[in-house]
Amino acid sequence: MDLRLDGTCALVTGATRGIGAAIARALLAEGAKVVGAARTEADVPYPLVLADVSTPEGASAAIDGAVEKLGALDIVVANVGKSFGRRAQQMDDEDFGKSLDANLWSAMLVAQRAVPHLIARGGGAITMISSLFGKEAGGAPGYNVAKAGVIALAKALARDYAKDAIRVNAVAPGSILFPGGGWDKRQKSEPELIAEFVEREIPMGRFGTVEEVADVVTFLCSPRASWITGTTIAVDGGQSRSF
Repeated sequence: MDLRLDGTCALVTGATRGIGAAIARALLAEGAKVVGAARTEADVPYPLVLADVSTPEGASAAIDGAVEKLGALDIVVANVGKSFGRRAQQMDDEDFGKSLDANLWSAMLVAQRAVPHLIARGGGAITMISSLFGKEAGGAPGYNVAKAGVIALAKALARDYAKDAIRVNAVAPGSILFPGGGWDKRQKSEPELIAEFVEREIPMGRFGTVEEVADVVTFLCSPRASWITGTTIAVDGGQSRSF
């Protein structure tokens, strides 16, 4: 299927590793021109803007830098996330704010700054990366709340910007394995425990891959998904228990 992305201009945040890097590569493979945003430099096959998008200044720098490099903006993928304080009892006074900044506030800051550029192109697509634990209880408390907020944010922005031909969706990955990621580290340190987790929690019997998430995101960003907005798609091998 031709996704009709050839020549489109895309910004992917958190684009130097894991899901973000896979999304950037998938968009490139479909003919899009891609700029990544990240806090640190990395060896990637697309230009990077160094910015911390959890801050207003960083989000502005990411959008402005992408437009400067690409000349326009059609697609934005908000893919920044980090977990703090695995249990409520372990959270200090700053954990909750850090979780909201990294996971929710970053998506809002980038999306709002991108909108004028998308309107100038006659519309576009914003896709936000939430989580299995944005759809149901689980994970670190701050992360759980923030990723649920991402889903609510995508719905709210989708309704407000539909008249501007801007589609906003979210993707909710389950447990994704990639080199250097959290599951990779746990699998190496506690292989038997993680094998039991996979058998118990993931009906398809394996971790997901970053490419499987990237393929769904790339479709959502494309004109082929022209009637999809304000929704969240789970990419989790049946792991979630919510309807």
